[in-house]
Amino acid sequence: MSFQEAIWQTRRGYLKQCQPDIPVLFFNPNKLTGTAKIFHDHFPGLVTYAVKANPDPNVIKTLISCGITSFDVASPVEIDLIRNIAPNATLHYHNPVRSIAEIKHAVSKNIRCYSVDRIAELDKLLKYVPAGAEISVRLKLDLEGAAYDFGSKFGAKPGDCIALLERLKNSNYRTSMTFHPGTQCTDPKAWELYIKTCADIAKKAGCVLERLNVGGGFPSFRAKNKPDLMAFFETIGTAVANHFDNSIPKLVCEPGRSLSADGYSLATRVKALDKKTIFLNDGVYAGLTEFRDIGPVDRYQTIASDGTPKTGAKAKYTVFGPTCDSLDQLPEPLPLPSTIAEGDYILFENMGAYVKSITTQFNGYGNFKEIMISNTAP
Repeated sequence: MSFQEAIWQTRRGYLKQCQPDIPVLFFNPNKLTGTAKIFHDHFPGLVTYAVKANPDPNVIKTLISCGITSFDVASPVEIDLIRNIAPNATLHYHNPVRSIAEIKHAVSKNIRCYSVDRIAELDKLLKYVPAGAEISVRLKLDLEGAAYDFGSKFGAKPGDCIALLERLKNSNYRTSMTFHPGTQCTDPKAWELYIKTCADIAKKAGCVLERLNVGGGFPSFRAKNKPDLMAFFETIGTAVANHFDNSIPKLVCEPGRSLSADGYSLATRVKALDKKTIFLNDGVYAGLTEFRDIGPVDRYQTIASDGTPKTGAKAKYTVFGPTCDSLDQLPEPLPLPSTIAEGDYILFENMGAYVKSITTQFNGYGNFKEIMISNTAP
């Protein structure tokens, strides 16, 4: 998606002057840069960006300008996207299930880093990936604390990880491990337990790990309290030092949501109002999909059509999207000013992750204007 209008200073200024009647995604590269610099400057290892979170070329180019030149890709389309933007970037193909054709495509694009979580998939890698590549065994644990868990689909239990490492340790491949504690994970202790378990697994397998990829899952600024990413980094660094004795692996992370989310906000407009029910021009088939999957963004404001914020007493409103489908409803009522009116805007923060990846065109909705903002003010 390309920017459709000139760069604006503020979001409220744009809404007041242009009165858009379709949803607007505001991209603030300064916010994206700020988050990227926290990871780049303070994570104790290599930072790779999970492209699936937001594959927009403007996001990729902004991250590259911040020094992030390694990317986690999950499909041939994502591989080709990054190769076209940054031909010399390092790519990690960490979707652990791939067809033979997908593996061959990755090899042709000079990808040297793969993950695996089952023997049958390891057999395919050993057959088609040249020796010397890195293969990371993916661990899963039964932990709580994330918005949703990846373990039902990805990862091997500790005993299976041992078997995979034993198969790899005498091969001609570089051996590592990886894990993902689950999206929007708010407890740094989850990383500590995963790291300890990885160390135990490597020891039992008699294998020295070259690298340890601690995944994504870092929380974005979705709720009212901003996550302290430094606390996560410190926990990770301490846990690796404490549990890996003298054979400390190099660290890698692959944030997606936590890197991209706060670079965008989404303005939706009230199409209609009936008592305590409102209808927006966006819903769960488009930009508000994750309200259904992981809960609402707590950071939002109501803005009148003249650009002024609406405050005061609030009431809970049932919120429907624009499609002709009764399922197009936010899962919980949304507290909004009791003075909200047709034509007002609701501006949601932290909307840079997955909105552009999974939005549909159902019923002819799902189109956005995209506006670049130069100022961090409202």
